[in-house]
Amino acid sequence: MLDLGRLRALHAVSVHGSVAAAATALGYTPSAVSQQITKLERETRTTLLERQGRGVVLTDEARHLAATAQELLAIVERAETTLEERRGTPTGRLTIAAFPSAARGLLPEVLARLAEGHPGLDARLTEVDPHLSIDLVARGMTDLAVAHDWDIAPLPAPDGVEQVFLGEDLCDLLVPTGHPLAAAGKARREDLAGERWICQPPGTVCHDWLVRTLRASGREPDLVHQAEENHTQLALVAAGLGVAMIPRLGRGELPPGVVAVSLDPLPRRRLYALWRVGAARRPAITATVGMLRECFTGVE
Repeated sequence: MLDLGRLRALHAVSVHGSVAAAATALGYTPSAVSQQITKLERETRTTLLERQGRGVVLTDEARHLAATAQELLAIVERAETTLEERRGTPTGRLTIAAFPSAARGLLPEVLARLAEGHPGLDARLTEVDPHLSIDLVARGMTDLAVAHDWDIAPLPAPDGVEQVFLGEDLCDLLVPTGHPLAAAGKARREDLAGERWICQPPGTVCHDWLVRTLRASGREPDLVHQAEENHTQLALVAAGLGVAMIPRLGRGELPPGVVAVSLDPLPRRRLYALWRVGAARRPAITATVGMLRECFTGVE
């Protein structure tokens, strides 16, 4: 009989694309995941991973086996959900994926309260971009995701995934102290033409939203510096190297040399919690979503 843990490791590699990424998602070391795959290859007498450059790719046989593994893991999840539902209390492991500023500004309090109120619940957090986290939920690699979207860049839930609205996070224009807009304290989007922008890299939700918003004002934005971390963007603004639009959640205190300017209309993003259809029967999901809503009241 095939070992479920080894099938889980193979499925994780198929979803995340590498042994290292699969190990991060599962909470193992890359060596442990590699060992699981090697043992599965011996069990099945089949080559499952092949070297390609510096990484690995799944063989055709591995892809078929990974698809079967996903079905088996879904059955196990349903069984675990039924047991937890019958107990009526949040128990077992709950994996949560959240985008960086939520992981920093929201989840620490949520996780601390869950640990205090539900000692039988083992909640674990992974920081993931919203685009990726929703797919991880849909494919059964994480139990719950905290994601966000913007009014002009909606992020719809795929089939098989439910979502609940948590609230709105406001966004400010951040400029150096000596910037002309700093004294005014407010601006319209039409006032932003010709600015040098500091933003997140392409492919992220915030980058796409910024580009679409500025293009809607009739000008192609000049994106001069790109950094994933909000704190890096703030440091670049403080050095007088450009302006940025950064949401308030998880931003923290502004450093010296940076001034927040209120835009009209005020940009805002929407936060959601997402889980697989049927998983809401788990007391762990119900408790965590309730705690998310309690802890996030919006950042004013």
